Amino acid sequence: MSRSIVNADFRAPYVLGNRHVQTLLPRLLPRPRLARDSEILELPDGDFVELAWARPAPLAADAPLFVLFHGLEGSFASPYARALLDMAAKRGWRAVLMHFRGCGQTPNRLPRAYHSGDTADAYWVIGQLAKRYPTAIKVAAGVSLGGNMLVKLIAEQGGDGLNLSGAIAISAPLDLAASAEALNHGFARVYQRHLLASLKRKVAAKMAKEALPIDLTHEQLRRLDSLWAYDDAVTAPLHGFSSASDYYQRCSAGRLIGDIELPTLILHANDDPFMPSNLFDRLPAPAEAVRVEITPQGGHVGFIGIERGRTYPWLVRRVARQLDDWSLLLPKAQAWLRETPISRSDS
Repeated sequence: MSRSIVNADFRAPYVLGNRHVQTLLPRLLPRPRLARDSEILELPDGDFVELAWARPAPLAADAPLFVLFHGLEGSFASPYARALLDMAAKRGWRAVLMHFRGCGQTPNRLPRAYHSGDTADAYWVIGQLAKRYPTAIKVAAGVSLGGNMLVKLIAEQGGDGLNLSGAIAISAPLDLAASAEALNHGFARVYQRHLLASLKRKVAAKMAKEALPIDLTHEQLRRLDSLWAYDDAVTAPLHGFSSASDYYQRCSAGRLIGDIELPTLILHANDDPFMPSNLFDRLPAPAEAVRVEITPQGGHVGFIGIERGRTYPWLVRRVARQLDDWSLLLPKAQAWLRETPISRSDS
């Protein structure tokens, strides 16, 4: 095992040890009540993304900023999103979630959607936040699809290419082809059907309003029965890839983890039903800036434990601990930012 890959301190209790129980349980547990302010942020190509800001927000302009990117067909309503934003806000962070195109309250304008390697919107959003809050330290977190996107983004931009102090990737499908294969077997096909239904519903609505630049009828869309088939027929041609295989190869972030210069935490469960059990055996060794924490159990964005007879979200506690560690850099970082022009974020 690489020195950058370590065992996490989470162990699922016996009664919650099944990976599907871990994956599904967060949807059944109470979620924190969290108010939000919605903002439409215009993009350079004429489209937009919707930001969800946790409320109330800190008054100080230099309060630390937590930026969250959700998973496939996720949103502010996703259990992990509410929990992580609420946790960050209660710690005094300015917390915001970027909805990928079409995942907010309003369909996006252009005849396109989003995908696992679509880093341009996140890059733009982080740059805009750097202009608004130049003296605030910023940490980004990505969950599932958002985690793969974030890892790809920070690897592409290097240590100085983003106004971020750190990044956290949670249950990220760093090998997209392997994840598509894993979701096509056993009970994982239930997750695949759920995701496919949501994706196809959005595309069907767009097709009913305008002609999309893809060769696909409504009947052909209805018959797509796997994420690979959907990505081959919709995601790839809609976003400039020649096929699903081309899309997966070019957008899988795992091949880049040896190039990362930004301090990065990757949280992964070996029993994640969205991925093969030997995921990190398929990938290059992580860079020194990367810490991979692996749990034997935890499912996909689960990590639910029991303490004193009650369930608790280990994932939220672990991210909170990481934010606390990085917030110790706050005084030094703010002093440096006040003295240094932020030219790298003027995108």
